[in-house]
Amino acid sequence: HNSMKKNIIEVATNFKFIKEKIMCNKFYQILLFGMSIILFASCDSKKEIADASGTFEATEIIVSSETVGNIVSLNISEGEILQKDQIVGLIDTVQLYLKKLQLEASLKTAVSRKPNIHKQIAAIEHQIETAKFEKKRIENLALTNAVNQKQLDDINANIALLEKQLIAQKSSLEITNEVIEGERSGIKIQIDQIKDQLQKCKITSPITGTILVQYSQAGELATVGKPLFKIANTDEIFLRAYVTSSQLTQIKLNQNVKVFADFGENETKHYEGRVKWISSKSEFTPKTIQTRDERANLVYAIKVAVKNDGYLKIGMYGSLIFSN
Repeated sequence: HNSMKKNIIEVATNFKFIKEKIMCNKFYQILLFGMSIILFASCDSKKEIADASGTFEATEIIVSSETVGNIVSLNISEGEILQKDQIVGLIDTVQLYLKKLQLEASLKTAVSRKPNIHKQIAAIEHQIETAKFEKKRIENLALTNAVNQKQLDDINANIALLEKQLIAQKSSLEITNEVIEGERSGIKIQIDQIKDQLQKCKITSPITGTILVQYSQAGELATVGKPLFKIANTDEIFLRAYVTSSQLTQIKLNQNVKVFADFGENETKHYEGRVKWISSKSEFTPKTIQTRDERANLVYAIKVAVKNDGYLKIGMYGSLIFSN
């Protein structure tokens, strides 16, 4: 026990001696001071390399109702990922469906009233053929003076009358058909309109993306233009940053840039980005944005597309570097 106590006292004494020696040694003090300067300089240079900064945003779409009716179902939840054209809900379609049945019945009635021109004129055509046959017989008899000229004139007049009647009947039947066809076309257009309205009763996702906000619930009354939910494509996210006029010469559309996402006080993550849009108009520097030249009053907005790995969120701060 006494031996162990002696060893502890000896170790403590040696540690105290070494500590005092290091603190008194000018060389170590200078080395520590130099390392501090290098560390702070490194931090300052790291801040200086950012050419622009901003926040991440995505293409957001507010899906609204296109018809009026009770929301029968809306099977979505915030944070859910939907596919393009995926059906997620339905608005009441009973009245529209009944209207469609009524129009289809009217269409059948209109079609049944359409006359068959060929059958309607068949009788007159047969009379004309018979009259022409009789004319040929009379002409043959006239060669032998078996009939007089009056009989031949009468048959020609009868044929001419029948042909005029045929033309008049054809014209009347064609007009009737045109009227019925116009009525039929009008009913078909109304049916197509109903089909379009029925299609709009299906609530679908316009893009592949994540639901950000749900505005309506099943059982509520939908009106035209009423917001149902907000969806955003978070697979490709954009860093909206601001640059000064002097920096415009350093960037161009489709240029590759380095993007840094701010995940905390000292944590950042690097991404590859591509310049997708450069504003043609300047604006006053937003209060929440810091540019490299803080004295600049006017800046230009740019959008840099970044492939999202799932960690980037809308509203997160980020910065970028133009040069690779």
